[in-house]
Amino acid sequence: MADGPALSPDADLLGKMRSEIELLARHLEVARAVGHHQPIGILKLSELLDEPVHRVRYSLHVLEGQGYIEASPAGAVATTRTSQLLEGLDAEIEGLIALLQSIRRA
Repeated sequence: MADGPALSPDADLLGKMRSEIELLARHLEVARAVGHHQPIGILKLSELLDEPVHRVRYSLHVLEGQGYIEASPAGAVATTRTSQLLEGLDAEIEGLIALLQSIRRA
């Protein structure tokens, strides 16, 4: 018999990490799309990315809160912080991969 109630996949350590990585991937996809199609509104982004409006809205909210995009009357626009993030992304991901590989070996 299991101790306590069954956990959802998002409640365990690796499931939670996977969910966060998937959310990060969506935020990055939205940031890239804004950078390439700016200024762009939520509905157009939703259509372009084939994501529900509520998910795009949340990603835009997070990105704006962190200074990666700004709202304009014509739609979202990328900031210089967005290009810095995307330019350094490969190096950051390589660092994360190295960290995960060290966990695997432990």
